[in-house]
Amino acid sequence: MKAADVKVSVFGVRHLSPGGACHLLDYLDRIKPTAVLIEGPSDASGMIGDLVQPTTVPPVAVLAFTDEMPVRTALWPFAVYSPELQAMRWASKRGALCQLIDLPSGAALALQHLRRGDSEDRGGRRETDEAEPAEEAEPAANASPNAAAEPEGAEELEAGEVSRSIYERIAELAGEHDYETYWERHYEHNANPDAYRDSILAFSAQMRELGEERERSEQPEEHAYNYVREAYMRRQILKVIEAGHDPAKIVVVCGAYHAAVLENPLEGAMTDAEFEALPSRSSKLTLMPYSYYRLSSLSGYGAGNNAPHYYQMMWEAMESGNPDELPRLYLSTAARTLRASGTHRSTAEVIEAVRLAEGLASLHGGSAPTLLELRDAAQTLLGRGELSVVAEALVRVDVGTEIGSLAEGVSQTPLQDDLNRELKRLKLTKYKTAVAADLSLDLRENRRVSSQEAAYLDLNRSFLFHRLELLEIPFVRSRQAGPERAVWAEDWIVQWTPEAEIRVVESTLLGETIEIACAHRLREKLEACTSIAEASALIDTAVRCGMTAQMEDGRRVLQSLAADSRDTAQISAAAARLSGIVAYGDIRRADTAPLVPLLEQLFFRGCLYLSDAANCSDEAAYGMIAAMSDLNKIAQEHDDAVDTALWSRELSELSERDDRNPKLSGFACALLLERGEMSAEQCAAEVSRRLSPGIPSDLGAGWFEGLSMRNRYALLSRMSLWSQLNEYINSLDDDEFKRALVFLRRAFSSFSAHEKTMIAETMGELWGVNAEQAAEILTGDLKGEEDKMLDELNDFDFGDF
Repeated sequence: MKAADVKVSVFGVRHLSPGGACHLLDYLDRIKPTAVLIEGPSDASGMIGDLVQPTTVPPVAVLAFTDEMPVRTALWPFAVYSPELQAMRWASKRGALCQLIDLPSGAALALQHLRRGDSEDRGGRRETDEAEPAEEAEPAANASPNAAAEPEGAEELEAGEVSRSIYERIAELAGEHDYETYWERHYEHNANPDAYRDSILAFSAQMRELGEERERSEQPEEHAYNYVREAYMRRQILKVIEAGHDPAKIVVVCGAYHAAVLENPLEGAMTDAEFEALPSRSSKLTLMPYSYYRLSSLSGYGAGNNAPHYYQMMWEAMESGNPDELPRLYLSTAARTLRASGTHRSTAEVIEAVRLAEGLASLHGGSAPTLLELRDAAQTLLGRGELSVVAEALVRVDVGTEIGSLAEGVSQTPLQDDLNRELKRLKLTKYKTAVAADLSLDLRENRRVSSQEAAYLDLNRSFLFHRLELLEIPFVRSRQAGPERAVWAEDWIVQWTPEAEIRVVESTLLGETIEIACAHRLREKLEACTSIAEASALIDTAVRCGMTAQMEDGRRVLQSLAADSRDTAQISAAAARLSGIVAYGDIRRADTAPLVPLLEQLFFRGCLYLSDAANCSDEAAYGMIAAMSDLNKIAQEHDDAVDTALWSRELSELSERDDRNPKLSGFACALLLERGEMSAEQCAAEVSRRLSPGIPSDLGAGWFEGLSMRNRYALLSRMSLWSQLNEYINSLDDDEFKRALVFLRRAFSSFSAHEKTMIAETMGELWGVNAEQAAEILTGDLKGEEDKMLDELNDFDFGDF
């Protein structure tokens, strides 16, 4: 038999086309094929049964992922109006053979990597590819040879003209606003039998004839990739013919770009040797729910459309035999959405909007309004001319918030199954939607319930949420709590996305359950840990995840790292984190007793290295102040466990040192006063020494800045302090005063308005003037020239001193 005599029926489609799905179903009813072959990963053919189950609700996707690091993934998404999915359903109902015939997922992943030169992202992963069905070249409906186009993204150059997309040219020649509107008017709303299929076949042939030479020279990897795919699809078609199917009773459903070359499968079919030579990566497949947002052009998905929910409405109207109901359905839904948000629109306005949309369509020679005309009508009548009024409602109607679901029992990865069990156990299934929801947790035991599971429901939810964060599964986001929020309360934002499902699948390589995967991830992080700050954070993560074994691993790592560290700032920060865990670990039902000796050790080392670390610059001093505050808090909260006497001695030594950063010496004095370990007489003597005339301005004012950072009300009541500060400032010459003013401005910048008023009144008494008048003048707004002087001071160069 000659190659030209072996022909199958090919139906080229746009992958998300309700009109294409309707035309395809009519074509299948007419041909009644015994085999329906569909572009898609051939190793996913076994999933067709799950895809067509009545309880599987699109959008859903086939997800391929490599089963070794680095993880790469590829997606083949389907909406209810995808022609491929409708072809699967047709074949299932009529008992016809149905197979996917594109490259196996392992080969597709390997070739995509080679042709794109993909770089791995952090953690050995790369961003997910939306593989075929992907956006093929868009055919021009009823196109003549003169209207042929190149594959999508190609550009046509003409003399003296800036390069423009061929699709922009098509839309312009047709008098349309953009190509999407052109496509919808001439394809989706075209009810002529065979118009869709015939024009796509003709267009595909013309497009390839014009575009292949340029593609070979400018995009050789892409050209080779398509050539390999088409050779493989021909091979699969031939296998079905060899199995006994009449070529005339075989229908191939593929993207428009491939339609013209698959009619004759004998021409260029892949040989066994070529198949064996294909590069491939070991991969697995799973099904996953998908979302309309992910399908939409808003998410950047190249094979999507700009309004997936709108096209679903179009499909439902076509399926019910009432496609002319679409304008009324769209605009009434938009009005209902507006009303739900508090903007009332009457039924009369909806009726007028429908009439306006139909009138706009008739001006363009169309039989039905396009999405663009429906949006214009909505803005004019429902928005009363203002797009901002209807913009949010239109996005909701256009894109939708739907997330698909899989039939009960559909095989997924073990980790997906485990997560679904956890969501069901913890009563979180209702949050598996595309709409973000706030969820507040109370980690304390609920004693008003009968079972232990219910008593710790929120705590177990918290464990799961923190585990998902550790695995970087974007289902939950913790919301930062204010200082007034109780330690037993957590606030979360919960929102399901297809990206979350992808991350779940990727994490399968770490373990078969969420807990095992988290244990593996924590072990990886601990092995790579190089700082005590990171180690203490991982201990905290283990406690929040409810994983006590990993908490003990973290303790050993932190202890090992701390033995060689002399960084007081890092040591104190790690100790502060451990202090919080020890103090509140019982809320999470964690045994924190093994952490207490390590807390003692870190506190001891922080105290020993305090004086050496205080010999630092002003910039580093702020980090040291945080470290001293942490150590002081630990001494207060764990006085029965840590060496508080050592802390007091180190503070006293630092407060007396003249060869350390004066800000830190002043802060040490403030802590001693707060702890009641410095008497009023001792404080007065130190103030007199530090603020005596002749002390350099940066030392005196810097010391006062440190002193003023704690225990302010005790300072405000000490008249002698302000008297000495006043005398000290009066003793400075102009240049020294400018330098001192930098420190003093910083010191007073964090004082409250009430505190500043109290200081101003005190100074009024010292100067022998009316205290209230002095406060009014000193706390009033600056004059213009005073503002200018302070601005100049900000740029003051102290290098000359």
